[in-house]
Order: sequence, then structure tokens, then C-alpha cells
Amino acid sequence: MPNNRTRPRLRPFALAAATILLGFAAGFAAGPSQAAPLQVRISTAAVPGDYHMEMWYVFKEWLERSAPGEFAVEVHHSGTLFKQGTEPAAMMRGNLEMASPSIQDVVKLVPEYNLLTAGYLLRDLAHQKAVYTGPIGQDLYSKISANMKMTVLSYYYNGTRQLNLRQVRNVRTPADLKGLKLRMPGSKEWLFLGQALGGEPTPLAFNEVYLALQTGTIDGQDNPLPTNEKAKFYEVTKQIVMTDHMIDTVFIAVSNILWDKLNPTQKEKMREAARAASEFNDLNKIRDERVLVEFFKSKGQTVTIPDKEAFRNAVQKAYLSSEFAKDWPAGLLDKVNATGR
Repeated sequence: MPNNRTRPRLRPFALAAATILLGFAAGFAAGPSQAAPLQVRISTAAVPGDYHMEMWYVFKEWLERSAPGEFAVEVHHSGTLFKQGTEPAAMMRGNLEMASPSIQDVVKLVPEYNLLTAGYLLRDLAHQKAVYTGPIGQDLYSKISANMKMTVLSYYYNGTRQLNLRQVRNVRTPADLKGLKLRMPGSKEWLFLGQALGGEPTPLAFNEVYLALQTGTIDGQDNPLPTNEKAKFYEVTKQIVMTDHMIDTVFIAVSNILWDKLNPTQKEKMREAARAASEFNDLNKIRDERVLVEFFKSKGQTVTIPDKEAFRNAVQKAYLSSEFAKDWPAGLLDKVNATGR
């Protein structure tokens, strides 16, 4: 029988050192898969049920399933982590890994592309795809990476924007919106669009819109039909004016602070997850837009069609004579118009 008293005993310092060494050895033996997963915090102003919020769960499931143990994805919706429009700055500071900035958010730091925020610029979904997947989009993404320190993984269709009013009014042309307090997101690009449409643009975060409509702080707001339905704005409004004034483009973007840590395989898996999320959003939004007019009518909404040519001409004239147009690179408008033809 061995004599326990004759066994060598490790001193506390030596025991601690041995434990650390064993830990290192176990880590090397197990390989990279045992490393702590990379934190991926996602912030969106979208509300539960809206497809551009639910798409983030598609992204999360796709990424965590294709790269098990490598990423820990957190989805924060309804503007609870960062308010709408503040996410790009948070990503640049390293306080946020992913978000869905709009083209209006982007052009704050890539002003030469503010042409892409103009109302009635994109003709249809095919034109949107041709612009954002072609040379114009690739140049834009390069400038986003350089100026905003984020990488665009995908773009998605956020719907075609319409006007949504608290009270029914006869709206045929932009002149009929005079004096109407129209909620817009709080950037100069959004506010200019609200003014070009004929309203008095009022900046307001998305998660404050329902109460503002309910109390009369604002007279109306603009969003795609699926967003109006998911946010239940039909409970506090009475009319939808089908202006079709913008085909809304939003991006799935990741902070370069995280992106630069990834190996090529992880980057491709993240791109695949973003494409899956975009496709989920797009298919559902396009489907819903086909049926939601009847839904809103069933909820007592008055749905009207204005003189769209009058709106288009007024909005385009406003942009062409604005300070924005002075910053447009020579020939870019012609390139956008010619794309996809």
C-alpha cells in the first residue's frame, strides 16, 4: 500500500501554474471551436412581427447553425438597444456589431450618394436590384467600408412607401398636404423628402410614432404597408394615400471591428446568413403588399390614389433644384436611370 506521506505535494503557486498550463494544453488540443463565441449584438427599430425584424432571427438561426459555437447572436428590436439612426455611430465605436442602416443613414457619411435617397428615383424592384448589385452598388459599399467602418453583407427591400393620415382628406397633389405634420425619421434626407411631398416634416423615432398619431402630435406618417400593418398604425389613422413615393432600401451591415476578426469561412457564412435573411424579408413583404390594401379597408381605412404624376414631378423638381443635387457626382443620375434598361 503506498504511503501518502511520501507523495510529492505541489505548493499553491506550483499548483496554480500547473492548472494554467493544463488549460492551455486543453485549449490547443480542442482547437478553435472551443474558443469563446464571438458576440454579435444586433439593433433594429423594427417591431416584432415585421419581417425586417423577424429576418434577424433567420440570420441568427442560419449563422449559429452553420457555424456552431463560433457566434453568439443577440437580437434587440423596437429600438431598445439603440434608437433608429444612431446605430452606425455605435458600430464605429465598437458598441454594436450589426444593424440595418437605411440609405438615408449611409449618406450622412457618404454624401456623394445622397442621390439614392431621392423620391421617385427607383422605378421598380428590378431597377433596385440592378442598382444595388451592380457597379453603382459595389462602389457605394466600398465607400461605406472606408467612411463608416462597416461592411454591407446584403441589401433588402423594405417596401414601397405610402402616406398614412390620422384624418381623411382629399389628397390629389402635394399642395393638398400643406400644413400637415408628417412624421419622418430625423435626418436631413428624410426631412427633405417630407417637405418635397408637400407636408411639414416632423422628426420622430419610429417607436414614438403610434402614440404621436394617437394624441395628434403628428397628422401622418409614411411607411410601407407591411410596416403599417405590423405596427398597427391602422388603429390610430383613417387613410392611406397610395403615393408610391419611394422604393425603400436598407442594408444588412456588420462593423469592421468584428468583420476584420473573422476568417474567410466565417465571413462567407455570415454573408450566406445575410442573404437568407434578405430573401425571407423580401418574399414576405412582396406577398403582403399584394393583399394589404384589402386588409386596411376591412379595418375601416380609406385608401385613395392621388395624381402620382403630379407627386412625381413635384418631388423630382424639388430635388433637382436642391442643395443635394449640387453634390451629386456628374453623370450619376444618368447612370442610375440607365441601369437595368
